[in-house]
Amino acid sequence: MGFSILKTRVAQEALGRLLAGYLRLVRRTNRIVFEPADIYDHVRPELPVIYAMWHGQHIMIPFARPDWMPAASLVSRHGDGGFNAVALRELGIGSIRGSGARGRRKVREKGGAGAFLAMVKRLAAGVSMVLTADIPKQARVAGPGIVALARASGRPIRAVAVVTSRRVDFNSWDRASIGLPFGRCAIVVGEPITIARDADEATQEATRLAVQASLDAVHARAYALVGGRDPGAGLRDEQEARRTLAETPA
Repeated sequence: MGFSILKTRVAQEALGRLLAGYLRLVRRTNRIVFEPADIYDHVRPELPVIYAMWHGQHIMIPFARPDWMPAASLVSRHGDGGFNAVALRELGIGSIRGSGARGRRKVREKGGAGAFLAMVKRLAAGVSMVLTADIPKQARVAGPGIVALARASGRPIRAVAVVTSRRVDFNSWDRASIGLPFGRCAIVVGEPITIARDADEATQEATRLAVQASLDAVHARAYALVGGRDPGAGLRDEQEARRTLAETPA
């Protein structure tokens, strides 16, 4: 395996600080509208909360956190996780390193079990958690992890979307976006979704689907508010169509 200077601690620090500085510029130069307009009046009594986002939209999520709200985010151990953690730190958000995955072996490899326990402890200490609802390579399909976290912690889930009118949309598996300066920004937050600790499998699945639907709704609304269309809106159907085609006998 070749050495990459981008994986060094010094490079990760520099890249993370650069990203944080850029995001501050984008936030300062965009006209921001919240929906609901009084969302923090509703959120304060519920804290701490589990904030759900779609993968690929995570770059802009720090815009949604007010300075008075303690928060931490689940950040991958690999890839761009290092400098993302630095950027979050610079923006006042803590990080827990680990990733969602399917299968016990994958969960161990990606630090999922330890990260899950760490998130439960942070929530118990009054720190809100921010994490993607979908797992890698399963874009726009909510996984069971965020529902399990809500069950274990007893905290509500709220879907969040942060969208700017001027942005770069990447042709990645998750249709990632990053905002540009001097535009308009919409921050839309969904209604709280709760689940009992003793919920059965049917209730857990219904909650997962509710989180998925809420994320779809807040993203559609946020893009509408800035006069755009969500480039990832059809990803779930595309993935399902490819799966069906692959399973169809020749």
